Amino acid sequence: MKTRSIILVVALTVIICISGGHTVSAGSSSNSASSTTGKATVRGEVRFEGRAPEVARINMAADPICAKQHPTPVLTQDVVADAKGGLQNVVVFIADGLGDRTFDAPSQPAVIQQKGCMYQPHVLAMQANQKLDVVNSDRTTHNIHPMPKNNREWNKSQPPGVPIEESFAREEVAILVKCNVHPWMRGYIAVFKHPYFVVTGKDGGFALSNLPPGTYTIEAWHETLGTATQKITVGANETKAIEFIFKPKSAS
Repeated sequence: MKTRSIILVVALTVIICISGGHTVSAGSSSNSASSTTGKATVRGEVRFEGRAPEVARINMAADPICAKQHPTPVLTQDVVADAKGGLQNVVVFIADGLGDRTFDAPSQPAVIQQKGCMYQPHVLAMQANQKLDVVNSDRTTHNIHPMPKNNREWNKSQPPGVPIEESFAREEVAILVKCNVHPWMRGYIAVFKHPYFVVTGKDGGFALSNLPPGTYTIEAWHETLGTATQKITVGANETKAIEFIFKPKSAS
């Protein structure tokens, strides 16, 4: 009897191992062979060339609580570039090349904060089914209203200190977010089914790390300047550099 029980347990274990799902942890390859090979990296910068559009001053007089938080003028964030042309708030991501690999959503939530009656960050990137924590750090009530085309729309009032937790089930680049109470508040949320994405900082730099070796289409998205793509092949333990250049739409 004992022998039959042992045989049954072993058989069940083999069946479970064979029928296991295709999902892998974020940033890891679903191919077992890839786990023994070196990872690849694509790094570079996004630059803006040409005459930058004029920035406008945001008028927050409609809500004195908002206005009092800004002793200096607050400017729109449509195009933000440094002295060398480094373009901020560009989402750079793998658009094609991962095949049928799937990835778990991170356990840590993404966070978007309303502070000074502005969205921080202005552009947020996250994974599908990752938790999104919405934080109101102001002493006034906000109304956060993402307007997706490929996800469920929601529209919630948020008094000071009241938490909101949401998520997006499907990939979408990018979702406009607005506040119905403060019309100058606009931001974007980009949602991906994989972890290979980044939002450029003040110098326009970016790095996509821990990539499985392969050939990829890499896309750069900007809220007003549009998109640009490049195709690149990277090998194991290899780092390659690319550059994206955006110009004013009238000059493109």
